[in-house]
Amino acid sequence: MSERPGEPAKTALLDDKAKAIIAELQVDGRRSYAAIGKVVELSEAAVRQRVQRLTEAGVIQIVAVTDPLEMGFGRQAMIGITVDGNLEAIATAVAELDEIDYLVVTTGRYDLLAEVVCENDEHLLEVISERMRAIDGVRTTESFVYLKLRKQTYAWGVH
Repeated sequence: MSERPGEPAKTALLDDKAKAIIAELQVDGRRSYAAIGKVVELSEAAVRQRVQRLTEAGVIQIVAVTDPLEMGFGRQAMIGITVDGNLEAIATAVAELDEIDYLVVTTGRYDLLAEVVCENDEHLLEVISERMRAIDGVRTTESFVYLKLRKQTYAWGVH
């Protein structure tokens, strides 16, 4: 991760106390600062300040994570995309599709990997065939339909 000139390194924010706070929030993002403070041995105010600094620095976000199946979305897939042309411009266009919830520029067989969340197979087909492949510069797509979720974690770097 490169730092911008004049900005403090984000890693300076990640001491053992900060990692402990993050670990507590990963278990329950609604946990009170007072409860977290008891576990990590800091005051409620100190926890609040640290969470604010971590949030402002872009180290953490506190969000509600939903289960797509419970929200009425019956089909998830990863789409490998190869492109011709300006990779950044094409990635921007792909990212604008509402069904895309995750997009990375990568190396290897594909230029982009996009996770899509759709209502059903018909919706997935429409997203890929009519919208994604219509983006100028998208050369090929390969779909990997999710059959079963085996692991999903958000606990990076704190254990």
